[in-house]
Order: sequence, then structure tokens, then C-alpha cells
Amino acid sequence: MENFLPILVLLLIVCIIFLVFYIIRHLKSSGHNNHISNLDSKVDLLYNTLNIIQEKLGTNINNNNKTEEHLKNMGERLAVIDKAQSTFDQLTDRVNDLKNILSNKQLRGAFGEVQLENLVKDFLPHNSYSFQKTLSSGNRVDCIIKLNPPHGPICIDAKFPLESYRQYISASNLDEKKRFLKDFGSSVLKHINDIAEKYIIPGETSEIAVMFLPSESIYAEVNIKLEEVIKKAREKKIILCGPDILMFLLNSITGLLRNASMNEAAGKIQIQVNLLLKDLERLNERVGKLKTHFKLAQNDIVEIDISGEKVYKRGFKINSIDTDDNAIENEKFKHIINK
Repeated sequence: MENFLPILVLLLIVCIIFLVFYIIRHLKSSGHNNHISNLDSKVDLLYNTLNIIQEKLGTNINNNNKTEEHLKNMGERLAVIDKAQSTFDQLTDRVNDLKNILSNKQLRGAFGEVQLENLVKDFLPHNSYSFQKTLSSGNRVDCIIKLNPPHGPICIDAKFPLESYRQYISASNLDEKKRFLKDFGSSVLKHINDIAEKYIIPGETSEIAVMFLPSESIYAEVNIKLEEVIKKAREKKIILCGPDILMFLLNSITGLLRNASMNEAAGKIQIQVNLLLKDLERLNERVGKLKTHFKLAQNDIVEIDISGEKVYKRGFKINSIDTDDNAIENEKFKHIINK
């Protein structure tokens, strides 16, 4: 419809021009010269007016095109905004889900365990760890990393007392913050003592254990505001780790596992080399025995050669004796015949 309007205006202008020419021609044929002059001036004015209208029409068409382009751009931007709104809604839902998880102690523990499980699986070989393993004390640890002596298996606990932390960060005044920070420190310290009691077992696990904090902000808050708690954790040999520190720790453990694997392989190679040396020693002994047997056999062969030579000589002598006896008998026989 908007494209049809300029065409309609142009047709109207053409019709007006045609009508004006028709009137002028009719007046000329009727001999009305004065009227024709007046009409010519009016026609010129009409031409000028039409030119102005045409220019404005062109300007309006350009403005209309620009308006259409602006509307198109606006539509695209609205589509982007709508998509962003959809993404924001999804993010809001996820934040609400996370809030629900963090507000529920059981779900929060599962969330920390899942995060811990993902980190461990990303960094360590599959045969170097176990989840939810029951120790000899009957306690079940969230994750245990299998390190050989002298380090020993390292236990990692993924649970965290978040209630007191939430009370601390949501406190409305300084007095409440101090009180809730103290409660928060007491909760963390109790959890540290529980980990040390449950998961550090002499002769079974490592002398250190890890307390996993599922948020870097919580980890930073503990390190900055609870220095005494950090000191107690070191005394108990409990390492507090946020996700980033845990990744660094797991990467270091990967190096230990790699070195242990190389040492184990080197030990196996050394055992095989020792066995090979023993085999070579036995082979050398057997070669020596074989040389002795060959030497004895050589002596036997020499003695056999000597015996064979003696037998040959005796046979030759015997054969010579037989020949001499036959010669004597032949001489006797010839002598008898000649008589």
C-alpha cells in the first residue's frame, strides 16, 4: 500500500497536466488570448507547485525508506532483546535453583559433592580415587585420593556449614555482622575438628585432610576474616580449599601420581634387570661347564685317537706275521716239488 501511493500521485499529476493542455488547446481554438495568457501563468505556477510536490514526494519516499529501515533495525534489536530476555530468564531460573540448593542442607552437600567429583575426574586418573568410601572407623568420606606411602590416601570432605555464613553476609548492621561472623567461625572450626577426627586415621590415611569450600568468595572470606580458624586448621593439618586451590592441589597430586607410577615402573624394570643378570650368571656358569665337558671330550678324543693308532699298528703287525708265514710255506712247497 505504501509503495502504491507514489504511483497514484504520479498518475494524478499526469492527469492534471493532460487536462491543462487540453484546456489551453480548447481556448486557443476559441480565440481567448487573454484567458490563455492568464492560464499560461497559472499553468507555470501549477508546474512549479507540481515540482515542489514531486520534490517533497521524493523526500517523503526517502524518509519512508529510512523509516522502514529504522523499523527493520528496531525489529532486529527487539529480537536480540527478546533473546537476551529469554537468556536472562533462564539465568534467573538457574540462580533460583542454585539458591534453593544452597538453602537446603542435603542438596547443598550434594552440590558440593558433585562439584568436587567433577574436579577430581577432570584432573586425576580414574584408578587413583574413590567416592563415598567407608573407612575402618565406619565413617564415609566424600572422596579419597589413593596415594602410596609415604604420603598415604588423602580424604576430602565436601560439606560446609553455610547457614551461619548466610546469616553473616545478610546481617543488617555491624553488631550483627560481628556476632554472626563469630558463629560462622565456630561452625567452621567445629567442622575442621570433625574432619580431623573422622578422616585422619594413622596407618590408614594421610596425616592431612582437605576441607572443600564450593565457592571462592567463601574461601576468601574465611582466609581474610577468620585468621584464628585458619591457624587451628593448620594445627589440625586440615587444608581449606576453594575450587581454584583444589585444582592446583589436584594438579600437584597428578605430578606425585606420575612420579609414583614412574618409580613403580622403574622398580619393576630394576627387578627384571636383576633377574636378567642372574640368568646371565647362570648362562655363564653353564657355558663354563660346557667348556669343561668339551675339554674332557677333547681329551677323550685324543686318547681314542691314540688307542685307534695302537690298534691299527698291532693289526698291521699281525697282518705282516701272516704274510711271512705264507712265504715260508710257499718256499717249502716249491722245494718239495723241485725234488
